Amino acid sequence: MNISLKSLISIVALVGSFLLNSCTEQRNKETAQPTTQEKKSTTKTDGTMKVLLINGSPNEFGSTFTALSEVANMLNQEGIETEIIHIGRGAMQGCIACRKCRGESDKCVFDDLVNEVAEKAKNADGFVFGSPVYYASANGSMIAFLDRLFYSQSKHFAHKPGAAVVAARRAGTTAALDNLNKYFTINQMPVVSSQYWNMVYGNNGEEVKKDLEGMQIMRTLGKNMAWLLKSIEAGKQAGIELPEREPRVATNFIR
Repeated sequence: MNISLKSLISIVALVGSFLLNSCTEQRNKETAQPTTQEKKSTTKTDGTMKVLLINGSPNEFGSTFTALSEVANMLNQEGIETEIIHIGRGAMQGCIACRKCRGESDKCVFDDLVNEVAEKAKNADGFVFGSPVYYASANGSMIAFLDRLFYSQSKHFAHKPGAAVVAARRAGTTAALDNLNKYFTINQMPVVSSQYWNMVYGNNGEEVKKDLEGMQIMRTLGKNMAWLLKSIEAGKQAGIELPEREPRVATNFIR
């Protein structure tokens, strides 16, 4: 078979180009930066961060639970572990201002669900507190629960994101939200918000599901909570420390 010199040169050039491209491609694979999907696996997300969601309603699977579940589902999709805790229908003891949790012990003297949740709070990264609206406020059991929980265990909540969710038939939601948010803002907790105030409407879980805007608000809240948790974790990994706290100063108005 006769091959001209020109054809032979073309064949050699083609083979050389193929070999050069192969070497370059292999070198690029070895030095390439991880993709977005690969980068996600190197950060503290899947199954390592946890959010506690407290259902303050006496109805375990009612309107408040439906709202909290929507938040939890979105957090799970973002790789955040969740646990919904129901405070139950039994009587919830209020704080009696004995102050023993600030002296003799670091636990509340009433050894019930408050101390159980406080133990879980030590390793939790974020919190969502949900309540039905009673007379434009969170219900009494939830208030008693939070008073004792935050007074006895405030150190386990500081600098961790918190959010409040309320459910109502008609009105009183913004007042109830303001009520719950005060627990966060007195305790150095970043407050997580949504595209609207964190509320849903309905007499029961099935009616709440028909509140399409409310359910979207819950999903957005879950996304925002996940984003903030990941941002805080990224900051820790970058060496950013928590703000140094000054010695507390108490000023009494009556002297």
